[in-house]
Amino acid sequence: MKKILIILILLVVLSNSVFGADFSLSTGAGGLLGYNFTRYTMEGGGLTSYQDMDRLNYAGFLFFDATYVELAVLFQGGSNTWVEKLGGLSFSDKGTGLETSLGISLLGKYPFNINERITWFPLLGVEYHIALLQRRTPDGLYEYNRTEGHTGADRDKNGDSYPLHAWNSFWIDMGAGLDYNLTGSFFLRTELIFGFRLMTEYEAGALEMFKHQTGDKNPSLFGLTGGPSLKIGVGYRF
Repeated sequence: MKKILIILILLVVLSNSVFGADFSLSTGAGGLLGYNFTRYTMEGGGLTSYQDMDRLNYAGFLFFDATYVELAVLFQGGSNTWVEKLGGLSFSDKGTGLETSLGISLLGKYPFNINERITWFPLLGVEYHIALLQRRTPDGLYEYNRTEGHTGADRDKNGDSYPLHAWNSFWIDMGAGLDYNLTGSFFLRTELIFGFRLMTEYEAGALEMFKHQTGDKNPSLFGLTGGPSLKIGVGYRF
């Protein structure tokens, strides 16, 4: 929570740090294509657990822009491949998955005019995704739907199924964008963003499960989830 408050404060400071500059409002819509990866390793009790995932993302979005702040709402889908290994027990699992989410992003931006048609801006902000659908298909097995729960997979250390919100995710985004004036009040917007995802409730539960299985109360955990996304849209400036 402290990290979220700090980032929001920075966004407010950024949006109010320039005086006497032109201020405008705009809105628009577009599409997103992105990729993100997960690489986690846990070690403890003589065991090592690995989690690798690669995901292709695609989304449609609406945005509202107030010169120094951009608010966007995204409907995002994704397809992935994943591998989980538990060294010491010769256990491994892999498969594919599908997921959809509703995302909301708030980005601070600082526009620089290159000429009458082109403006570029750095971006920094946060993004939150609400899981709507989660499906997994382990190799050689049938597809199961995390949205509805599944008796044979995704159980916490107490043997209970995870709720769908366990896959909600919070991101820290940074990148840059470019506006190109087309004609009149219409413009083309392109943004390249790299996002870093914080640990989800499901991943925190997996860590607790690892502690329970190994008896190690303080296992080491290191890794990263993140990736780039390209957004292209058309906007209208009021």
